[in-house]
Amino acid sequence: MNHARFLPLCSAWYVAIHVPRIPKDNQPMRVLFVTGRETDYPRNDVLLRAFRRIGEVEVIGEQGGGSIVRRSLRFSLRLLPHLLNPRHNLLFIGFYGHFLMLPAGLLSRQPLLFDAFVSTYDTLCFDRRRFTPRSAAGRLAFWLDRTVCRLADRVLLDTPQHVRYFADTFALPPDRFAVLPVGCNEDLFRPAPLPPPGATTRVLYYSSYLPLHGVETVVRAAARLTAHPLHFRLIGKGQAYNQVRQLANTLGLQNVTFVPPVPLTQLPAEIAAAGICLGGHFGNTPKAGRVVPGKIYQILAMARPLVAADTPANRELLSPGETAFLCPPNDPDALAEAILHLHHDSALRHRLAKGGRALFQAECSETVITARLRDIVREIAG
Repeated sequence: MNHARFLPLCSAWYVAIHVPRIPKDNQPMRVLFVTGRETDYPRNDVLLRAFRRIGEVEVIGEQGGGSIVRRSLRFSLRLLPHLLNPRHNLLFIGFYGHFLMLPAGLLSRQPLLFDAFVSTYDTLCFDRRRFTPRSAAGRLAFWLDRTVCRLADRVLLDTPQHVRYFADTFALPPDRFAVLPVGCNEDLFRPAPLPPPGATTRVLYYSSYLPLHGVETVVRAAARLTAHPLHFRLIGKGQAYNQVRQLANTLGLQNVTFVPPVPLTQLPAEIAAAGICLGGHFGNTPKAGRVVPGKIYQILAMARPLVAADTPANRELLSPGETAFLCPPNDPDALAEAILHLHHDSALRHRLAKGGRALFQAECSETVITARLRDIVREIAG
């Protein structure tokens, strides 16, 4: 037998039988959507809604919390039959999908799109400081980030600054990445009229109290504004929560209310009730300068006056005095001054609210995200 001719014929037959063809214009794209974090996590939710506008979507995932490691192992087993006998035109691995990317990247014969969203190495070694970069865990995190990005046909990130970080840190070509803003679910976050003037202006900040969120900066700003009719509502819990509560107690603050975490579905009511919304990130970590906080998109979508940190990522999206009031991160005096300025200037509050909403519609609405995602899919899947 002429093996030189036989082997290519076998390969061609195998591809024809087992690898799904890219759909023609009049045929729907078939997407397998797999995610390590819950499917209703804001980033995953927005992308899942976008994919459902693009084509037919089958989901391997679930709502609710739980161990990412255990969930990834369980979902890897569910993913395996799809890798061995693919029926979709595109495999999408969403956040947090680093563990899922190992079997997917090694076995997938479909175009593979990966939403990295965060760096495991940066998060564990620099943002949360769980490990040192040269520790065994730090080296493993570095290897994981670099490996899974190399396995994907294209990697999604949220800002150009984040792309530069990944390309420089992990020695990857910039054209491997595509920028897609976080956005928000517009069925939940819709424009609402500003609350009528009252005796006190509510200032809202919600977070999970990570170092990059800089909640301590917000509390210190509140301490500088005790003589003014402003009340701070801080929603959430997390790593720095006890430290921040102790700081508020030490300062004897009566103008701050700490609220436990609320479901995502309740956040629109909290935003609607606020006269001024803080978008962050007010922390002093490198990551804080590379990302646009998800809450900023939610606040813009609801047409609320926004105070945000003057970081490279925020400044690329926001225009000072037109769509947001920007102030330096980790600067309680500047944050307090920005809040007080907005409190006294009703015309500026309305201008920022209107401008922010227009920016959201033009740059980061679900319509915009869906169109950009469709273009990315066409680039890698034909």
